[in-house]
Amino acid sequence: MSLSVVVDGVALAEADARAFWDRFSRYMDDHPRDLVGFAKAEGLASVHPQMGADGAVLVASRTALQRPYANASSGSATKPTSQPSSGSPGHQSRGNRNQGGSKSSKKRG
Repeated sequence: MSLSVVVDGVALAEADARAFWDRFSRYMDDHPRDLVGFAKAEGLASVHPQMGADGAVLVASRTALQRPYANASSGSATKPTSQPSSGSPGHQSRGNRNQGGSKSSKKRG
């Protein structure tokens, strides 16, 4: 596993990447989830943690907008969702769930 940093599509040298990760780790210890603050401290517009094939990657940009903090993902950091993957409760309440006319679910006794 390695720690790497890519800024605007260009990978930093290993020593520079390690130093960047060190600053990132120290900043996040003191300011949990504050990716925007870290990016600004580094003179960047955004920093997104990701998991690459070889390990953790910080993808930084001088122009790309910062997305909300999310757990590192492979490919790109994604916005967390608060809804279950099976659908929202609002969707389940729409329409007639008993279109066949069966009332067996309403029987008592």
